[in-house]
Amino acid sequence: MSTLTESIKNELRSHGADLVGIGDLREIPPEQRQDLPIGISVAVKYPKEVIKGIVTLPTKEYHDQYHLLNKKLDMLVTLGAELLRKEGFQAVAKTLDTVVMSETDYTTLLPHKTVATRAGLGWIGKSALLVTKEFGSMIRISSILTDAPLKTATPINESNCGNCMICTNACPGGAILGENWSVDRYRDAFFNAKLCRKKARERSMQGFGKDATICGKCIVVCPYTQKYLGV
Repeated sequence: MSTLTESIKNELRSHGADLVGIGDLREIPPEQRQDLPIGISVAVKYPKEVIKGIVTLPTKEYHDQYHLLNKKLDMLVTLGAELLRKEGFQAVAKTLDTVVMSETDYTTLLPHKTVATRAGLGWIGKSALLVTKEFGSMIRISSILTDAPLKTATPINESNCGNCMICTNACPGGAILGENWSVDRYRDAFFNAKLCRKKARERSMQGFGKDATICGKCIVVCPYTQKYLGV
């Protein structure tokens, strides 16, 4: 088990993953995890200079990196799933074309962030983004679902944001409500996705003249991001 676990982790890292975690998903309803018990969370980080460039407004460089990292993640999770299938296990790569987002509340059946917290990579911040001790929230994440008998991490069930209100106070759309996440707390109790998307669209147009829904303000101001940036 540990040999296969380390083999998969090392293979993903060798192809560009910055963080890889493995979580037990059996507490999640089977229909949400395609009846597969194990989740592999894969994270890739933004370049430092790109995040340092979005202090005021999102930039074209940030927009381009957002999509480049998504493509990189699709490659990584596809690779990981193929390796597991070659070993004789079921494995599903949760690529962009397989994850369906609800147009009403902007949620997915099994969020990548949920898999990441089960895999011990980080917690969900007040901004509703995954926050890691290594890189803050300046990452993109994706997932693999499998039945391979991999060694799983201790899940993270509580926020580590504490009384910090930096992203709450910095949010230009007022979307961050200042409440901490916990594993049994629904996103809308601490974050307004509609306000976020509305303001992100405005700021994307201001920053680089494109109708997109990226902002990044909460990413760059997060103390864990700032620590990684060396600011």
